[in-house]
Amino acid sequence: MREVRIVYDRGGQTLTVWLEDSSREYICEETSGEVVLMKDSAGRIIGLVLDSDLFRVAFETAPA
Repeated sequence: MREVRIVYDRGGQTLTVWLEDSSREYICEETSGEVVLMKDSAGRIIGLVLDSDLFRVAFETAPA
């Protein structure tokens, strides 16, 4: 099972979602929708940053 790390920055009003280990971040790319994509050296998306005005979050868990 994979872990997803989610960090809310109250001051910056952003939500950062890490899909992989953040130490693998190589480059960031801003999209036209004000979303920042963090990528590894192979160009795979490993995380993203969202402006808190653009999202609503709901969580669902499943048994391990």
